[in-house]
Amino acid sequence: MANEVIPSAEHSAAKMVRLQHQIAEEHKPLLPTIGKVITPPPDMSVEWNNIVITKEQIYLNEYWLPGHTRTHKGHIVSATQDRGGGGGYAEFESHNHDINNDYTDTETLTDTLKSGDFVSVYPQDGGQLFLIENKVVKL
Repeated sequence: MANEVIPSAEHSAAKMVRLQHQIAEEHKPLLPTIGKVITPPPDMSVEWNNIVITKEQIYLNEYWLPGHTRTHKGHIVSATQDRGGGGGYAEFESHNHDINNDYTDTETLTDTLKSGDFVSVYPQDGGQLFLIENKVVKL
């Protein structure tokens, strides 16, 4: 014990900073970048950072799936525009109709990603899985 060398405060601080930097590098979030669609959904593949991401590695915004269906529900309160008929009869005078109805509308989307489209790529799980969120264009 008598020959034990105690490191200087400067040496200890430098070692602690290196350790903190190493921990931070291991937990640094991966930022989104741009990829290019090779094969469109549903068998999607994307070229990203000189690698090909396959459908098994992709989380895709469901909007881009061919035939994606959405249902809209709501209530509308309005009125038709005034409109008149001919002949001068009272029943054909300019008039409108009140609208006060519930509605349900189903929309099937037909647009999807195509080969050559650029997309936002968000690496997940340390770069083993990828979220494809949006189509992007260069202005």
